[in-house]
Amino acid sequence: MALLGINIDHVATVRQARGTDEPDPVWAASEAELGGADGITFHLREDRRHVQDRDARVLRETVSVKLNMEMAIAPAIVAFAQELRPDQATLVPERREELTTEGGLDVLRHRDSIQRVVSELRGAGCTVSAFIEPIEDQIRAAADCGCAIVELWTGGWAHAGTADEKEKAISALANGIEIGRSLGLAVDGGHGLTYRNVAAVAGLKGFREFNIGHSVVSRAVFVGMRAAVGQMKSLLEKHG
Repeated sequence: MALLGINIDHVATVRQARGTDEPDPVWAASEAELGGADGITFHLREDRRHVQDRDARVLRETVSVKLNMEMAIAPAIVAFAQELRPDQATLVPERREELTTEGGLDVLRHRDSIQRVVSELRGAGCTVSAFIEPIEDQIRAAADCGCAIVELWTGGWAHAGTADEKEKAISALANGIEIGRSLGLAVDGGHGLTYRNVAAVAGLKGFREFNIGHSVVSRAVFVGMRAAVGQMKSLLEKHG
């Protein structure tokens, strides 16, 4: 069964909507751990639209499972990560106008910059992952840059409308897993996964971990974070 990382960004989004101190994403992380989360993920964006510096620092002090920081390759963010030293740093694309990360990082296009950032983060003791689409050239480029992990964008599956689109998306993910593992990479998955669509992806052999945020946080509104995490873990166990 694949591991489950819980992204707590959307808890911070609710807090920032009112500019107050609740709900606290640090508290959400603790509740997610108690529900069985194997890791906690957060994205410290350049515009600080949800998670704040304080959140990241307190998470580093309090999270007892793996702490995964999603981040752009911007120098100021890289410097923050070097200071924070999360267990894992996941490099993602970032645009100010997007609601959430919309696709994978173009490692081929930014190879030199990414290779430098990977080296800097590894020097700070972080395991480095690249969030990329399941494209062979991108996976190979991530390996060449020194990444230990690739997180495959599962949005192609999550947003597929027709049976043909779904089949192509699953095939691309299965192929991406095979290529990544052949290169010695750990392979994770994430983006757009929900309680309704996770089964087919969880059934693919070779995924190490899934990072899921919005769907779990949405369900937690009604059943609580511990129960929401437990329900997702049950699905991964059932279909993995």
